[in-house]
Amino acid sequence: MSPLQLSRFDYHLPEDLIAQEPVADRKGSRLLHLDAAGKLHDLQFTDFVSLLKPGDLLVFNDTRVIKARLTGRKASGGKLEVLVERIIDEHRALAHIRSSRAPRPGTRILLADDQITAMVTGRQQELFQLEFDRPVLPALEACGTIPLPPYITRPAATHDEQRYQTVYARQPGAVAAPTAGLHFDETMLAQLDPLSVQHAFVTLHVGAGTFQPVREANIQDHTMHAEWYEVPPHTLESVRAARQRGARVIAIGTTSARALESAALQLEQASDNPDTVNTGLRGDTRLFITPGYTFRWVDAMLTNFHLPQSTLLMMVSALAGMEPIRQAYAHAVAGRYRFFSYGDAMFIEPPSTPS
Repeated sequence: MSPLQLSRFDYHLPEDLIAQEPVADRKGSRLLHLDAAGKLHDLQFTDFVSLLKPGDLLVFNDTRVIKARLTGRKASGGKLEVLVERIIDEHRALAHIRSSRAPRPGTRILLADDQITAMVTGRQQELFQLEFDRPVLPALEACGTIPLPPYITRPAATHDEQRYQTVYARQPGAVAAPTAGLHFDETMLAQLDPLSVQHAFVTLHVGAGTFQPVREANIQDHTMHAEWYEVPPHTLESVRAARQRGARVIAIGTTSARALESAALQLEQASDNPDTVNTGLRGDTRLFITPGYTFRWVDAMLTNFHLPQSTLLMMVSALAGMEPIRQAYAHAVAGRYRFFSYGDAMFIEPPSTPS
């Protein structure tokens, strides 16, 4: 069987291991450490700093989750739900719309108890283009709700507005949190400087496509969803300096890893344009990282546990090897780790000899 068959990325997960609530303390999660020798260590998240080395560079995703979910109705009366995927400009956005019938261009919709009016102006594949009667971002902030992942079966609550957001979130635009970063609080971040551990930021606006299953039996036939990213000049310089001194670049989450690797590939293609280092790198990425991929910049990764048959599970399998990840997930299930967005963390150090 080809290693790129979808069935190779499946595993059994009891439903009661899917975390429905965050732990009381951000840093109170467990941490499974997969070391470079392939050995597994059961730790607490507060042990993460002890696994770092002087000079390591941690790269965080500073995207901010927006209150992207709105309920409402068509002007003709049919109920619907809107999930804003991307803000195009002040008044326009691309959105998923759940309705008994897909609205056509020209359909007027009334949202948030008729406080917001939007017009369907077009469609881009599964996304609808909407034009709002007021600036989109303030309207969402005032009337929307946090879009919890589909595997969290309860409605969003007030505490999710703070807990489904990293403490360093700055750039609004995501509809899903970069969940590896949810474990850090200000105390944990303050512990990095005395250790001579550096940090930098990228932005990748996580889209709802991160939860979409891969449906093709051969994963190479899967079309990856696009997400907007930016790697600023300071981060490019920090990565360059870390690699020059032989230090590790540690991605805090798969989204940081995707942004870094997308930038590395973009830089390779723009090698004749030295200005990119001064202006930063940005754009849409459809990078699909699967086993066999050669990581350019990412040397290790902190991440949560991912859905069976998901693109994120494929990414961590590319970093650590498929068999080590299979064993790690079996260990996590047996040890009753908590899974997915509000779940526990995993620190992956890839093998010194790739598997």
